Amino acid sequence: MNKDIIAGKWTQVKGKAQAKWGDLTDDVFDVAAGDSKYLAGKLQEKYGWERDRAEREVKEFEKSLDS
Repeated sequence: MNKDIIAGKWTQVKGKAQAKWGDLTDDVFDVAAGDSKYLAGKLQEKYGWERDRAEREVKEFEKSLDS
């Protein structure tokens, strides 16, 4: 699923993202609205991950939406 589709269907995808990263607040997901860079930044901040890991987590999540 490409980034434009994710942004367009964010309300449906948001629930799956919240299940995966439950430590992030609703506000984070509302602001993210499909913005993978913002979401990766918040994952870095909340979980203390390196930038590469946070971006990889988001990319893997995006790929999981295709299946």
